[in-house]
Amino acid sequence: MSRFAISLRSVAQLFDPFVIVLLGVVVLASLLPCQGKTATFFDILADAAIVLLFFMHGAKLSREAIVKGFLNVRLHVATLLITFALFPFLGLIMIRIPGINPALIPGLLYLTLLPSTVQSSIAFTSMAKGNVPAAVCAATLSNLLGMFVTPILVAMLMQLPGVSSQVSLGSVQKIAMQLLLPFILGHAARRWIGDWVTKNKAILGKLDRGSILLVVYTAFSAAVVNGLWTRVSWPSLVSLAILSTGLLIVVFLISWRVGKWLGLVREDSIVLFFCGSKKSLASGVPMANTLFPADQVGLVILPLMFFHQIQLIACALIAKRLGQRGV
Repeated sequence: MSRFAISLRSVAQLFDPFVIVLLGVVVLASLLPCQGKTATFFDILADAAIVLLFFMHGAKLSREAIVKGFLNVRLHVATLLITFALFPFLGLIMIRIPGINPALIPGLLYLTLLPSTVQSSIAFTSMAKGNVPAAVCAATLSNLLGMFVTPILVAMLMQLPGVSSQVSLGSVQKIAMQLLLPFILGHAARRWIGDWVTKNKAILGKLDRGSILLVVYTAFSAAVVNGLWTRVSWPSLVSLAILSTGLLIVVFLISWRVGKWLGLVREDSIVLFFCGSKKSLASGVPMANTLFPADQVGLVILPLMFFHQIQLIACALIAKRLGQRGV
C-alpha cells in the first residue's frame, strides 16, 4: 500500500462517527439553539438520561469493585493535584502569553481553577474500558471539593475585588440527587437486573453517548443564546481555540505520564487521564454567577465554553481508540 493511501486512511480514521455527530450537534446548536420551553425540555431530557446512566452503572458494578475504587488513594490524590494544582499553574503561565485579548484573561484563568466534570468523565472512562467505580469516586470527589477549593483559588490567584467566597449548596444537592442516588439505587437493584445489564452492554454504551450529545447540545445552545458569536471577534475566538487545545494537550500528556510514573494499571491510568484533564461546565457557570459581577460572567465563561467543547470532542476520539485497544 502506498504512503499516500496510508495517509488517507489515517486521516479517515480521525473522523470517528461519534465525533462527527458531536460536531454536527455543535453546528445544530449554533444554527438552531434550543430556547425557552424547548431548552427546558432538553435540560430535563439530559438530566433523565444521566440519571438512567448512573442507575445502569450502579446495577452493573459489583460491591467489591466499588469498594476497591474508593480505596484507590494514589489515584484520587493524583487526580486532585492535576485538577487543582497543575491546571492553575499552567493557567498562570498561559495568561502571560503575549497578544492575548485582555478581555479573555480572567476567563482563561478561571477555567483552570474549576473541578473536573462528573458525567462525561465517567462516560468516557466507560467507553475507554477504564475503572468506572474509581472514576465515579474521583470525578465526584473533585466536583464536591471544587465548590470549596475553586472560590479559594479565585480569591488567591485572580485577586478581583468583591469576589464572594460563598458557594451555593444547590450543586451539591444536584450531584447527590442526579448522580449518587441513582447509582446507589441501581446498585441496590443489582440482584434483580444485574445479569440483564451485563448481557446488554450495548445499551449502556448508547446511553453513554446519548447523554454526552444531550449535554453538548444544551450547553452550546445556552452559550449561543447568550450572544456567544457577537461578543468576541473571530481572531480572538481562533486564538482562544488554539490556547484551549494547547492547554488540553499539555494536560493530556502529563496526566498519562503521571499514571505511568505512579505505576497505575491501565484501567486506573484511564481514570486519571479523563478525570484529571476535564473541566466542568455544569459547575463553572453557576460558580461564575456567584463569584463575578453580572456584567463579567459572559466573558468569564466563554473560554470554559470553548474548552468544554474541545475536551468532549478530543476525549470522544481518544476514548473510542482506547476502548478498541482494550477489547
